[in-house]
Order: sequence, then structure tokens, then C-alpha cells
Amino acid sequence: MKTYILATAAFLTTISLTTTVQAANSEHVRQLLATKQCQNCDLTSAGLVMADLSGANLSGANLTGANLSRANLSGADLRGANLSGASLFGVNLSEAKFSGANLAGADLRNTYLTNAELTGAYLNGTNFQGAVGIPSQIASPEDFYAWGVAEAQKGNQQQAISYFNQAIAIKPEYAGAYLARGVARYQILDRQSAFQDAQVAEKLFTSQNNNPGTQTAQAFIKELQTPVNEKVSTGKPSFIDFLGSLGSVLLQFLPF
Repeated sequence: MKTYILATAAFLTTISLTTTVQAANSEHVRQLLATKQCQNCDLTSAGLVMADLSGANLSGANLTGANLSRANLSGADLRGANLSGASLFGVNLSEAKFSGANLAGADLRNTYLTNAELTGAYLNGTNFQGAVGIPSQIASPEDFYAWGVAEAQKGNQQQAISYFNQAIAIKPEYAGAYLARGVARYQILDRQSAFQDAQVAEKLFTSQNNNPGTQTAQAFIKELQTPVNEKVSTGKPSFIDFLGSLGSVLLQFLPF
């Protein structure tokens, strides 16, 4: 009964919120698409999917809840803009300016952020998973590690390695990131690099008195030293298989 009441309350709340959602100013939308100049515009919940807004001036604009999925915002000026709850999935944001912008709860998955300026942006709850070119100053080593594990589980080993690289660059003693990167490298048949990562991970785990980590790294090293023709199967286990067998060690580094 309690569950039913909570579900009903949530449903009614959703209806109430839906009826009061502010719509974008249609004239402002037309102005933006025609001129790419829309400072301080009201674009609340605007539908701008796949729009070409490269170099657009949207400084101070209200884009709360707007849908900009797959749009091109490269070089756009979004300084001081409100993008809270906006969908920016797959957007090209290279060289875009976000200083002082509000990106709370925004969806920036699979975006391109190369040379994007995010200094002073509010990023609480922003989803950067799968994004390329994430500035190291806006994410923790644990964030990069978690994104790397997520990408590796999906089979995107190169992207996973890129995230593990960033985690290690920020935190050179991150033993788990070395171990996870070694596993990802093993998946793309780079056994030499995987072996080097496993060795570094073993040394770091040992120096950190992490016995389970040391033992896991040693087991991985042994796996890498076993000639392929001596194995029962030449097929390589998936990252998920490794995550299952090494899970207690790898998962301890996730930020939750």
C-alpha cells in the first residue's frame, strides 16, 4: 500500500510539473537559428536536436531542459548560460566556452570536449560518461577510472585505456588503474604493455600493503607469462570475465 501511495504521489507530481513547464520563446529560437546570436535568450526546453550552432553566441541564455542532442556547438560562447538538466548527448563542444555556466544535471555523454573552457562552470551531477577530451581539472581520478571500467565493459577498450591514462596522469600511484589498463590492453592483444602495467600494479599494491591487489596482479602476470599454445583455449576472456575474477580488487577503486 505504501509503495502504491508513493508511486501515485510521484505520478501526480510529474503531471503537476508537466503542466507548469516553461516553453522556449519561439522568437528567440528563430533568432538563434537564423543569426546564431542569442545572448540572454529564453530557450527553456527548446528542441535543437542536430542544430548547427557552431560559433553561436549564447552567453547568459537560459537553456534549462533544452534538447541539443547531436548538435554542433563547437566554438560556441555559453559563458554564464543556464544548461541545467539540458541534453547535450553526442554534441560537439570542442573549444566551446562555459565559464560560469550552470551544467548541473546536464547530460554530456559522448560529447567532444577538446579544448573546451569549463573553468568556473557548475558541474554538480553532470554526466560525462563516454565524453572525449574531458579536462582533467573537472574530474577526479576515481571518475576517470569508473568511466574507463564502464567503457571496457562495453568493449570500447581504446576509450577505456584513454580514461585509465587520465586517471594515472592525475594520480600516478593509482594501482587499480594500472591493473585495469593492463586488462584492457590484454583485450586488444597488446601483451607487452599489459605485462608492464601488471608489473607496475604489483609494485604499487605491495608498497601500499594491499595484499589482495598484490596477489591479483601476480595472478595476472602469471596469466600473461603463460604461452598461448599451453592454454586450454586461445580465446581471450572478456573484460567482464576479468572484472568478475578480479572484481573485489578492481571494484574497490570505483567512486561509490
